[in-house]
Amino acid sequence: MTTASPHAHGVHFGRADVQNAGMGVGIVALVVGVLAFIPGITARYGELMFLGPDSHAMLFGLFQVSILLNIVQLVIGGTGWAMSRNEMGARRFLMGAGALYIILSIYGLSVGVDSAANFLSLNMTDSWTLLVVGVLMIAAGWMFSRHLAEDRK
Repeated sequence: MTTASPHAHGVHFGRADVQNAGMGVGIVALVVGVLAFIPGITARYGELMFLGPDSHAMLFGLFQVSILLNIVQLVIGGTGWAMSRNEMGARRFLMGAGALYIILSIYGLSVGVDSAANFLSLNMTDSWTLLVVGVLMIAAGWMFSRHLAEDRK
């Protein structure tokens, strides 16, 4: 007896791979957003500001965070979790949020850490991580959902 699905495309836990990827990214973003509000996990927690480069709180001592950036992570995470209930929603989330992360990365790299325009409090580690995660999200959204166009034919 086999437990493999007869469906040709990856289905695990009753969901397609693109849904699992979208849900996974959403859950990780939610966890990061929550952890950034916990003193001890976030170093220099007393310096956490709502926005701007004056927020010197550091998640894991590595990533500069602000309350606004944490809220953005929570919103992206919740959106990913909710949109990943179907394949097309998961694909749209991975592609859209991936593009948003790349845009935020480019913005963070171009304005500089100490600039008043750095309203999300992004440091270089944040910006490069957002770039890599954004590219990986877009790649996952594309790779795991290529069959959607084939299925419609």
